[in-house]
Amino acid sequence: MGQSANSNTVRFAAIGDIHVTKDSAGSLRALFAQAGAAADALLLCGDLTDYGTAEEAQVLVDELSVVKIPIVAVLGNHDYESGTPEVVTAALTRAGVRVLDGEACEIEGVGIAGVKGFAGGFGRGSLGAWGEPAIKVFVQEALNEVRKLESALAKLRTPRRIAMLHYSPIVGTVEGEPVEIYPFLGSSRLEEPLLRYPVDAVFHGHAHRGTMEGRTINGVPVFNVAKPLLQRSRPDVPPFRLFEVARELAESPVEA
Repeated sequence: MGQSANSNTVRFAAIGDIHVTKDSAGSLRALFAQAGAAADALLLCGDLTDYGTAEEAQVLVDELSVVKIPIVAVLGNHDYESGTPEVVTAALTRAGVRVLDGEACEIEGVGIAGVKGFAGGFGRGSLGAWGEPAIKVFVQEALNEVRKLESALAKLRTPRRIAMLHYSPIVGTVEGEPVEIYPFLGSSRLEEPLLRYPVDAVFHGHAHRGTMEGRTINGVPVFNVAKPLLQRSRPDVPPFRLFEVARELAESPVEA
């Protein structure tokens, strides 16, 4: 399974917003097997379960059992719904999945920084920490996620780097959603660490009706890999995004 270790690229398959329920058993193994055959590593970008329950997490783990390549994940807001995201994390960790929440890891020489992220809006539309205490708490949650992302990126020492989130760091990949809900789909505050610690690519989910690809201010590609979006936008191919990163520093990443 996966690509040859002798290849001059490392290939990643990325997907988010799987929304596994207790009735999902048996419905995702073919997709995960395809991703495992096409890539050297699988990136899961949050909303892996629908309500964040132990039962859903076990179904997810069972479906992922066909994958023989490394798996790296971040959680999404749905994985927090039942108030016990640690249950989802524990199930995935026992199955050998690396769940990142402000941490970093390395796969075949490529560094990966991961965090859930949070909402708050983009650019001049960003919510400020002013007024009622509840507003300040909301904004502080976004700032906490920014700090976690920055900490994870700062730990990477590899020449090639990838960032994975659930919420979007740019407005470009949420376009297509109702404008009224943009502030709940991500935060441009999450883009700031990506400007200080450049990466080869960013992957996120959450915006089911958004846009598949955008770029940060400094030109880094950002991919929205929400499964519903990929299914609707590319109905003839499996709903995951492939991205190749050159092993040699002199080479440039190639989007598959």
